[in-house]
Amino acid sequence: MVKDHATVWDNCLQTIRRNVPQQSYKTWFEPIRAVRLENNALTIQVPNKFFYEWLEEHYVSLLKTTIRKELGDRGRLEYQILMATGLERNHRNGRNGNGKHREDEDISFPGAVDTSTIKNPFVIPGIKKLKVDPQLNSDYTFGNYIEGDCNRLARSAGMAIARKPGKTSFNPLVIFGDVGLGKTHLAQAIGHQVLESFPGKTVLYVSSEKFTNQIIHSIRNNAVNDFVNFYQLIDVLIVDDIQFLANKQKTQEIFFHIFNQLHQNGKQIVLTSDRPPKDLDGMEERLISRFKWGLSADLQSPDLETRMAIMAHKMIMEGVNLPQDVVEFICYNIKSNIRELEGVLVSLIAQSSLNRREIDIDLAKEVVKNFVVEINKEITVEFIQKLVADHFDVAVENLQGKTRKRSIVIARQLSMYLAKNLTDKSLKAIGETFGGRDHSTVIYSCRTVQDLMETDIVFKDTVNDLEKKIKLSLNEK
Repeated sequence: MVKDHATVWDNCLQTIRRNVPQQSYKTWFEPIRAVRLENNALTIQVPNKFFYEWLEEHYVSLLKTTIRKELGDRGRLEYQILMATGLERNHRNGRNGNGKHREDEDISFPGAVDTSTIKNPFVIPGIKKLKVDPQLNSDYTFGNYIEGDCNRLARSAGMAIARKPGKTSFNPLVIFGDVGLGKTHLAQAIGHQVLESFPGKTVLYVSSEKFTNQIIHSIRNNAVNDFVNFYQLIDVLIVDDIQFLANKQKTQEIFFHIFNQLHQNGKQIVLTSDRPPKDLDGMEERLISRFKWGLSADLQSPDLETRMAIMAHKMIMEGVNLPQDVVEFICYNIKSNIRELEGVLVSLIAQSSLNRREIDIDLAKEVVKNFVVEINKEITVEFIQKLVADHFDVAVENLQGKTRKRSIVIARQLSMYLAKNLTDKSLKAIGETFGGRDHSTVIYSCRTVQDLMETDIVFKDTVNDLEKKIKLSLNEK
């Protein structure tokens, strides 16, 4: 039976899905399209060069195994990079399933959620159908929410709630964390998923500020009962930034009654806050007690791999292709705030478009300076080479040369490993500083060092000591 490229790749994906985390699969494999199958070579199309380098660095063994499983020992994988230029914008020309541009695709540009009015804000109980604008941002879905160790608990709880709103022990769900970590995105994603799974449910997202203003308006118009009745008809209530209800006694009192009624009737409540319930100063103890009934899930700052995945997703959404060294530099320096990652990307696109500049590491440094107080001082590959060469008592030129003497090979591989972990250089750039070697050599060297560290405790101590010495030397500069 002759296999076609689509079938082969689908079979590969089934194996890959079983061997990588779900979010990694969605981020790095779902965007890939199989293009052709010729002479035991499967060609796959990836969105940009950054995708290709990431796959080669992190999943090359898995890809090799799956391809050979499908095509035999002579099977191989080839790449086709979709975006060769720096600024191809998806929201000008959409892509169809084959990766080709489609001129007739209607792309909308959702702006900020308008919460200035909520339709039918005061409803008399007994109405058969309550129609309320859910006030959800169309971009804030689970599909656009990148999972990592920093948010796995909160996201898993959100998915469980979306499948059974009001029927889990996560009621209320309190999502808390610092600014820019995705609290609003996750809370609204729950709302979107509920509406998709249960079209008959009434979902409402409201900021605490809007909620307070509505209460003030209802008091002035002697309509507090109608206001409470309206909110008691909501199936999934999402209140953002609950900490701003602090020291507002009347607002807290009314919210307390709404909360009780919804909870007793099996309705779902989702709250966001910049701190855990126990630290909500100025909040009535009876409310804090109820916030603790369900689950409090915190969002932490994303680790480097999660930040890289977020940037990869944003690049696809924006239709841009950034060099890997630029992406790595941004993610290395923007550590605590996802919103700032998005801001840097938007600024880069704007600077490149308006000033007709190529997006490179120099432009990235200029933009990042506007987002962080101090960019991390650079550790250079050359500095690492010199320090490692001194430690092993070899010449730096030997690390860059062709000699295969074991002591020099180990020093060279260790230098590459440290350069990858401690600098913002791409794999290609690192390889070039070692005598023009390619990125696959750097990948192999890093894996060799990792394997040695797992089996040789003395070597592991040497690596750790050199890493500390590099960082200490940097601080002394």
